[in-house]
Parts: sequence; structure tokens; C-alpha cells
Amino acid sequence: MIAVPFDPVDAIMAVMHAAFDPAYGEAWNRRQIGDTLVQETSHFLLFDADGRVPASVEQTAGFTLSRKVLEEEEELLLIAVVPQARGRGVGSALLRQFIETATARGSNRLFLEMRAGNPAQALYLRHGFAPVGRRINYYRTGTNGPCDAITYARSAS
Repeated sequence: MIAVPFDPVDAIMAVMHAAFDPAYGEAWNRRQIGDTLVQETSHFLLFDADGRVPASVEQTAGFTLSRKVLEEEEELLLIAVVPQARGRGVGSALLRQFIETATARGSNRLFLEMRAGNPAQALYLRHGFAPVGRRINYYRTGTNGPCDAITYARSAS
């Protein structure tokens, strides 16, 4: 965990509500975030638009939320960047930092899952993630109907 002078749940919620399209129903609620953060296997990163630790909730431009799943594996549960900071390298910086810190925690294999058609796919591929599985009609909430989930993996090193 990183030390920030504010409640990280507030920052994560603010970014998530700005970044996630409600048509897909992918945003987590405050309780889900809070319950995840209290687990000692969970980790988060918060960045401002310049790729630094933000000084306030309002300066937070992006976040990651992950958890160590097995001794040598870590899963990226959520990553998001507010729309006004997209295209500035914040997502890449967050993903690089996630890979680096997960590796430092002893993870050899990293996973993430995304909705089919998510434009973040290009980001994941650029950072060495490759598709390893597909869950048909996995995402059922939102107004766009069922969507497949695609699982990606990469070596941590």
C-alpha cells in the first residue's frame, strides 16, 4: 500500500465513476473497494496526471487495484484513468508500476480480465499481456447486454 494523505477509497471511487461507462455496469461500489483494500493481499496505486502520487482526491487521475492470488501470481482487478487524463501516458505508467511492484512482491505471472471490445486492449498488448482465455457472456450487467470476458496473462519479468 502507498501512503496518501486522504482516504484512497474516495480517490478510487472518484476515478472509477468518471472513467467507467455505466452502460457496461463494470464499476465497483464503495463497499467492494473497501472490502478489497482491507485484505493484506490487496494492493493499490494512485497517480495524478503527471504519473506521481496525488496530493488530494481531486488530483487523482488514475488507479490500479490488484491482489496476490497465489504465492507467485497477482491479478489486476481494476485499472482506470479519468477521461481528461487519457492519452497522456497515465495508463501506461500505472501498468508499468503494477508490473514492477507485483514482481517485487514475488509474482512471476500476472493476470487481468477485460470486457471484449474494451479499448484498453491495445494498452495491455503493448505491455506484454496476451489473451489466454475467454468467458462467454460473462458480463451481464449494464444496458449493452451480455459481453464476453477475455483473460490476459504475462510473465512478470
